[in-house]
Amino acid sequence: MHRRQLLIAGGSLMALAACASNGMIGGAGAPSAATLEEDARIARAVLPTQTPRAELLQEWTGPYEGVPPWDRVTAPKLREALLEGIELQKAEIQAIAGNPEPPTFANTMVAYQMAGEPLDRASSIFGVMTQNIGSDDYQAVDTEVSPLLSAAGDEITFNEALFTRIKTVADNARQAGLSPEQTRVAERTRDQFMRNGAALDAAGKAELGRINTALSGLFTRFSQQVVADENTWTVIPNEAGVAGLPVSNKAAAASAARSRDLQGWVIVNTRSSVDPFLSFADDRALREQVWTKFVNRGDNGDRNDTNALIAEIVKLRDQRAKLLGFERHANWRMQDTMAKTPDAARELMMRVWEPAKARVTQEVADMRAIAGHDIEPWDYLYYAEKVRKQKYDLDQNELKPYFELNAVKQGAFYMAERLYGFTFTKVPAGSVVGFHPDVEVFEVKNKSDGSHVGLFYSDDFARPGKRSGAWMTSYRLGWAYDGGDNSLVSNNNNFIKAEGGEPILISLDDAQTLFHEFGHALHYLSYKVTYPGLGNTPRDYVEYPSQVHEHWVLSRPILDGYMKHVETGQPMPQALVDKIEASSTFNQGYETVSYLSSALVDMDLHTQATPPTDIDAFERESLARYGMPREIVMRHRLPQFNHLFTSDAYSAGYYSYLWSEVMDADTWAFFEASGDVFDPAIAGPYKSIILAEGNSSDRGEAYRRFRGRDPDVAALLRVRGFPVS
Repeated sequence: MHRRQLLIAGGSLMALAACASNGMIGGAGAPSAATLEEDARIARAVLPTQTPRAELLQEWTGPYEGVPPWDRVTAPKLREALLEGIELQKAEIQAIAGNPEPPTFANTMVAYQMAGEPLDRASSIFGVMTQNIGSDDYQAVDTEVSPLLSAAGDEITFNEALFTRIKTVADNARQAGLSPEQTRVAERTRDQFMRNGAALDAAGKAELGRINTALSGLFTRFSQQVVADENTWTVIPNEAGVAGLPVSNKAAAASAARSRDLQGWVIVNTRSSVDPFLSFADDRALREQVWTKFVNRGDNGDRNDTNALIAEIVKLRDQRAKLLGFERHANWRMQDTMAKTPDAARELMMRVWEPAKARVTQEVADMRAIAGHDIEPWDYLYYAEKVRKQKYDLDQNELKPYFELNAVKQGAFYMAERLYGFTFTKVPAGSVVGFHPDVEVFEVKNKSDGSHVGLFYSDDFARPGKRSGAWMTSYRLGWAYDGGDNSLVSNNNNFIKAEGGEPILISLDDAQTLFHEFGHALHYLSYKVTYPGLGNTPRDYVEYPSQVHEHWVLSRPILDGYMKHVETGQPMPQALVDKIEASSTFNQGYETVSYLSSALVDMDLHTQATPPTDIDAFERESLARYGMPREIVMRHRLPQFNHLFTSDAYSAGYYSYLWSEVMDADTWAFFEASGDVFDPAIAGPYKSIILAEGNSSDRGEAYRRFRGRDPDVAALLRVRGFPVS
């Protein structure tokens, strides 16, 4: 059941006050090793003895406590494993639910944590092959099996005998003398079941199952259609069309053309290719063409148009929320978050929105003075670079030679070593197979004693079929309740490969994104969590441990040791760093409005009394209500908004990045105030409280244990350069 644990809640943050729940204090409350061992023995005895037949359900073998058998994965084998895994899990759930013994924490809760382990292994592979490879055969498996996985999950939630046992353990946890951690996982599991329909009558469960299965199929179709639109490109036949592009971006565009057997240069319809073109290409008409293609992904009235899918998704979400007793989808989704309510999330967003719009007005005036004409959305990034050069004597092209991809990764590893005592060493060639030849694998150890922690898989490059953007994935996490395995985690990016061994130069923004995703990986590598049910943190907390790590990119030790000029070998001079810092709030109007417009429209969409049917019209009207500046487009327009429509995960939750940024900014201010951004007196508690605990305690209470108080929203406003009052 590891991967079916739902997103976890904490207390209310943004008052900024919170009520601590019955979480651990300073890590206390975990059961003893002897208790864990005995509970595991009892739980194993409950589960039936089964021998999986499918190859991809077998326990992972090989070095490093076993690794995924990527070299043996095929779409037919994966389909076979998922279908059999569902049946094996069903038998385990039935054994727990039908146990004639009275329900106890061991024979019910621990057994439930263990159930479905073979399916978990196949699901880990399934996620990678559909997200990172995405070929037609795996898309076909996704289309067929995703609704079946959804239905299997509903069958577990709707199992009355199982729910009765879980509820009995949770309701009597304190009388039974369970530890705080045991109590928390039992009560949270009970509450998750109830939020997901366990208390509905038979007709309600049947209707909810229909909705969830339909949504699962729609999520898969949305993802596949967006990927199809991103697997398109703009051909530029003449060199004049790429005038202004940095050498590295021009070379990448030429390489993209050759890989498609085309002449000239190709701008692929993904952000990693489009943003540099919009920032530096001199040809305004081509900028408009590339921009238009990019912002209309999923919105072209063709076979990949997603508007009808979105309308059906929001209609089904509204029906589900009402069936479960909630006014709107957003109210249901936010029960298990730190913000708790749409109003609390909106309050924070609007506190930032108005000063961000005011900043856009200033930015546009500066750009018009240079351009001599009105600024259109395809002009914004281009003329912003002109203003940056004029105001700060800073050209982004000056920075890229200092950010060579492999050096940036080594800088991230150094950060992990200094802060948390982790070392990263590439595994011997051929010892661990990746799912693609581009994937690099590193062993993670504790520097203090050389003990093994896990493996880090790095999948850096774009390819046809791979989803766009950057993300982190875990293949396996070690849980203490059953002895604990090592952790296998990955970072996934979409950088453009260089040809002929040329260095791969990335932007400062790309370097910060790499550190961001690496922060997610460090979060999970740090886990000291007993039960899988306490492994997921609230949606509006989970971005905090990733975002805070972006700040270390420009720390002097990392600049001196790793961010060296690719030709001279010299570290970035302090004068250039000073220019970057002086311009740190430059273009924050654009950055904030681009992001926050997406978050506001997300919340608006999921709080409507009547779900809209014309999605394009709704988007326009929502933006008009908020006074969206005409010179900027949403970072993610609804027709391509993967966060919202490839699962429920970020629906009514895109605000989470801003909520997390309050804690991130406040934490960075704490490090800076110490005079040492690697201060072990801060890094130690940050690792042990913020990272290692997972959701073993209330996350609002955990932040107060770490910081000594609630987070200060003023720190966020200062970071973005907005008025604090």
